[in-house]
Amino acid sequence: MVEISPSKVVQVIFLAREMDVGRGELHAFIDAMNDEEKAELTALAWVGRGAFEPEDFAEAVATAISEATVPTADYLMGMPHLAENLESGMEAMGFDVTGEEEDLL
Repeated sequence: MVEISPSKVVQVIFLAREMDVGRGELHAFIDAMNDEEKAELTALAWVGRGAFEPEDFAEAVATAISEATVPTADYLMGMPHLAENLESGMEAMGFDVTGEEEDLL
């Protein structure tokens, strides 16, 4: 079960799309999350890129926690297609990304 607020994930998606201009803002936003949120954000990106299946989300979170060797913001910001991976991960977990984006705007 995903505990991180969908609006936080959508905010990361928006900032990741604008990473060239908002790199510092994205880094600060992720850094401000608690450890569980950071692990879930990473797990959502992994589900979105196909490294884990949606039903293995808890395992992905546990892996993100146990294998974290660099700051989460650095890791995620180095991931190609971060915004797309998060969108796909959210959709795979049953969230309406478009609706969440509209709510945030």
